[in-house]
Amino acid sequence: MSVPLLDLRAQHAVIRDAVVAAMMPVVDDQAFILGAPVAQLECEVAGLSNTKYAVGCASGTDALLLALKVLDIGPGDEVITSPFTFFATAGTIHNVGATPVFVDIDPKTFNIRPDLVAAAVTSRTKAVIPVDLFGQIAPIEEIRRLLPSMPIIEDAAQTIGARRKINGEWTMAGQTATIGTFSFFPSKNLGGYGDGGMMVTQDEAIFNRLMRLRTHGSVKTYFHEEVGFNSRLDALQAVVLKAKLPYLAGWSAKRRENAAYYDAAFADLAEITTPFIDPANESIFNQYTIRVETRDDLKAHLASRGIGHSVYYPLPLHLQPCFSYLGYREGSCPVSEQASHEVLSLPVFPELTRAQLDEVVAAVRSFYGH
Repeated sequence: MSVPLLDLRAQHAVIRDAVVAAMMPVVDDQAFILGAPVAQLECEVAGLSNTKYAVGCASGTDALLLALKVLDIGPGDEVITSPFTFFATAGTIHNVGATPVFVDIDPKTFNIRPDLVAAAVTSRTKAVIPVDLFGQIAPIEEIRRLLPSMPIIEDAAQTIGARRKINGEWTMAGQTATIGTFSFFPSKNLGGYGDGGMMVTQDEAIFNRLMRLRTHGSVKTYFHEEVGFNSRLDALQAVVLKAKLPYLAGWSAKRRENAAYYDAAFADLAEITTPFIDPANESIFNQYTIRVETRDDLKAHLASRGIGHSVYYPLPLHLQPCFSYLGYREGSCPVSEQASHEVLSLPVFPELTRAQLDEVVAAVRSFYGH
């Protein structure tokens, strides 16, 4: 039996009727850009995130870009972030003219280390972008404690609906940052039928300017207070996401169940380090990522057995050729570099059957002679 890393067709089979029913009124109305569907989704995502405001945009990458722009970050500024994440996090910093400053990660959670963030601050530092990796929220409250006046953009592309307990109270992804950003790329836990993104905030002034920036810097048609962007969330994407949103909590719970099944199945294998979840976090397991010293050999073995897998991420951002101008070298972020050689993500999507889970487990265990 082959097992894919992700099977969106299995998800679609369950929700198809609900999604199609939601899409057809938009098609019939021929009103595809912004409008009531987007406003309704924004309201629901703000509610999920325990934030006052939400602003839809064209992609998760644009959500980061707009967040940086609304904070007036540009040439001469520095933004501290993680090197162990998808390219967009640092790419958007570069694209507003600022300089990405990379600091290393915690070896267990893969999230950025607040003490290293604080140590990297200079007079040019204008924001921090902690990344919530693989489904669990970064320790944003600790960054806030160390840097109380520093704007924080939470890259929550992998954590919509995740929770973190702070001072005994549950907080949601995006809730405590200056701006939280989400991605609705199809492979995300809440994915659209194309690109889409959203920003959440508690700040009314930030909200108002984000609304303006996403539509060419305009509130009133043909009148422009500033130069903005064309980064609007399509109404069709909004109704797809709104139709899927009621399923999100159940999907996340099933991902946690699948992760627990793997944890138990690999518990006796000393060669495997299973995911560590910070006790303060409730992860949504965007990925189930193990660490193994013989990663590439295991990867080849899984491929031969038809087991889906992927490496997130094979080359840390500070070593990417396009960022060579920053002067980082091997050894600059050793924990990220080691992780890039050891991580391997296994299928964890909610529609996995017990037979498929057992097939993944058997393939991994057979590699180690079990």
